Amino acid sequence: MVEVDKQALLQFLLRMGDNTLVLGHRVSEWCGHSPVLEEDIALANTALDLIGQTQLWLGYAAEVQGEGKTADDLAFLRDAWDFRNLLLVELPNGDFGRTLMRQFLFDAWHAIILGRLMKSSDTTVAEIAEKASKEVAYHLERSADTVVGLGDGTQESHDRMQAALDYLWPYVGEMFDSDEADEQMVAAGISVNPATLREEYGALVGRVLSEATLTIPESRFAHKGGRTGYMHTEHLGHLLCTMQWLPRAYPGCQW
Repeated sequence: MVEVDKQALLQFLLRMGDNTLVLGHRVSEWCGHSPVLEEDIALANTALDLIGQTQLWLGYAAEVQGEGKTADDLAFLRDAWDFRNLLLVELPNGDFGRTLMRQFLFDAWHAIILGRLMKSSDTTVAEIAEKASKEVAYHLERSADTVVGLGDGTQESHDRMQAALDYLWPYVGEMFDSDEADEQMVAAGISVNPATLREEYGALVGRVLSEATLTIPESRFAHKGGRTGYMHTEHLGHLLCTMQWLPRAYPGCQW
């Protein structure tokens, strides 16, 4: 392992793992409820990919933490204030258009940062990023194509996608925040400064949204606090009640 402050590395791993865990659960809520069977299957597969990535990130986080915990312990036995996910991923699904817009906005960031992490000085981080990037490349292609199809579709689908973008855009800025933990990850060559991803992200998202005939809001306001644990929306607590109740009701149960 690269010489780095263990707590900083732990925060980085929790941020990556909590993003995929929370979004994976959100996307899984569409199982059996999607507009058509093909979308039902596609979203279920996306959720499974994200949960699989969570197992890798949180498994490594538990190893770094060194308290004898597992990925399951970190997923199911932490409270809301211990989570480090972006606020964007914990927002309710809304309609199908909002779900796919949220997925696209996250996928674009996810694909870019994983591409950088594949060159991480930490071998385990690089290996996780390489494996995840193959799945995320498909996620991004699919969500981008769907955003274009709906944005440049009927008047109603266009209006719904524009409304989704207007609602979600204020949550995008948090992706590019940085703090002391990020600085330590950069210094150790493990990760990158999130702020350096903004230009590439803007170009990618701008190209797709332009093709979708959608207008990016001009406001630069950004909701923040999720990735530091300083603040979460009320929605995360409700999500965790659903996600965690079984292992908490039967602690230590083996399946």
